[in-house]
Amino acid sequence: MDDQNKNLILATVLSFLVITGWMIMFPPADPAPTQDDVPAVVAENIVPSAGLETSTSAAPMTTAAGEVSTQADVARIAIDTPELSGSISLLGGRFDDLSLKAYHTELSDQSPIVKLLKPAGQPDAYYALYGWTPGGSTAVEDVPGPSTVWQIEEGEKLTPSTPVTLRWDNGKDLTFRRSVAVDDKFIFTISQSVENTGSEAQRVAPYGVLARHGEPKNLKGFFILHEGIIRQTDELEELDYGDAVDFEFDSREGARADVVDVKENGWIGFTDHYWMTTMIPAGDQPFTSAVRYGEQSDIYQTQVRMPVVDVAPGTTATVETRLFAGAKEWETIRNYQNEDGIYHFLDSIDWGWFFFLTKPIFALLHWLNGVIGNMGWAIIGLTLVIKAVLFPLAYKSYVSMAKMKELQPEMEKIKEAAGDDRAKVQKEMMELYKREKVNPASGCLPILMQIPIFFSLYKVIFVTLELRHAPWVGWIQDLSAPDPSSILNLFGLLPFATPGPESILAIASLGILPIILGVSMWLQQKLNPAPTDPTQAMIFAWMPWVFMFMLGQFASGLVLYWIANNTITFTQQYLIMRSHGHKPNVLGNVLKSFKRKTKDAS
Repeated sequence: MDDQNKNLILATVLSFLVITGWMIMFPPADPAPTQDDVPAVVAENIVPSAGLETSTSAAPMTTAAGEVSTQADVARIAIDTPELSGSISLLGGRFDDLSLKAYHTELSDQSPIVKLLKPAGQPDAYYALYGWTPGGSTAVEDVPGPSTVWQIEEGEKLTPSTPVTLRWDNGKDLTFRRSVAVDDKFIFTISQSVENTGSEAQRVAPYGVLARHGEPKNLKGFFILHEGIIRQTDELEELDYGDAVDFEFDSREGARADVVDVKENGWIGFTDHYWMTTMIPAGDQPFTSAVRYGEQSDIYQTQVRMPVVDVAPGTTATVETRLFAGAKEWETIRNYQNEDGIYHFLDSIDWGWFFFLTKPIFALLHWLNGVIGNMGWAIIGLTLVIKAVLFPLAYKSYVSMAKMKELQPEMEKIKEAAGDDRAKVQKEMMELYKREKVNPASGCLPILMQIPIFFSLYKVIFVTLELRHAPWVGWIQDLSAPDPSSILNLFGLLPFATPGPESILAIASLGILPIILGVSMWLQQKLNPAPTDPTQAMIFAWMPWVFMFMLGQFASGLVLYWIANNTITFTQQYLIMRSHGHKPNVLGNVLKSFKRKTKDAS
């Protein structure tokens, strides 16, 4: 077996093992449950925890109780922006009704739009609320909390051009106001103020809470994707819901909790596959970042607790925070980071361990999509760029492979002369390589280099929102999903449905793209004659079709990349081999393989 074939087999086997391991570690996600599968979640009260004895407040904990009727009776302020619709409840001034106008739950535009936040009492309740905790002589009932009914002081509808202001007077010389503004994307600016009209100083501390009732039922469950709690302190921290359940019980917090003091530049919240909510204090604002889980209520909280404010008589204290609630659009989040100064906000997108590859790969893909106007063609353009960057390495590799072909007669002579003396064969082979300046291992490098790039692109296609429901041509209307066509019904010609992804037969439901992928790998093999060794020939014969079935249920955008990569690699190798005097007989090798199969069958 010549070294070129050894290298190719080694690279192919390595790729096969890596992808097999990947599929075992990251199996396809179970289908999301229907609404009927989701148990009802009761509404909640929020009761204050410990008082203010330190420089930061201890924000309230959520517990299960019944408050649905009270909440239903309270008025709401409508939210209407180019991207968002919903309302703010005057009960606690909570953000608990928010939908994303531009995003649908399914590929069809007739499907419902994505609902991000839901009030207590609905399945998967999920909301943001703000309040104050008391200190000193101030009592709990003297500060606004989750059950406070606010009055509208200014504004009727929250839009980018019309902010609203809520007001609550405790009747004991403290007047609280909450002004809410929203931009044309996904950020709310919340300004909380307290005015002291009495004759004695007061101590209070503002807080913000994101509460989620129970673990979301539609988690993808992929190791490659983080879904759960995310916060930025001195570094990015990603916590699964199970991590919060495993926190040690904190008697002062009255719950399982993890509390971190942040000097400046931080944020905290929940992230889903494509959506996110985060509370963002001002960049120079110290705060306490807390994650809490209530076992009895099964409620997860992320909290922002601000330092204690001393409000002197006749003065007003104000604290401003921001709330991001929306889609994880790369360009939008990048602008919030670069233009609005939100510290490392782009890291809220899960770039993974290969962030040094995934970030530039997606930035280039996003730019190409902006130029071309189609994400599928942008993936093909990205493949061309990657192949151009790797071309010097590929050129060296293919030149080495061509030289190995030229040295084949001399290598056979060395083997015949040395007989069974393997040490002598190896020594003389190395001398031949050195004399002819040939690296027998260089044939593996282009293929091995593709492995981290392949996984990085897989991460990009799976994680980023921009690939969701992105069409290419014809039947490919969602590049983040597998090819919907199937050979089982002759690609739609036969009038019956094919097995869904949950079926064990799904692996046989090959679409057009996976079949093209298998053919492209098979043709790439035919640049060289099949190995004379039967075992090698069998491995080469089966490998394209094994990969075809393995990748059949991968995102069609990833399969498209692989096809484009195979096509460009074939063209490069063919032209380089011809330029060095070796003329690949692709058609002849194809005919030989069919003749060999016919002979074996007979």
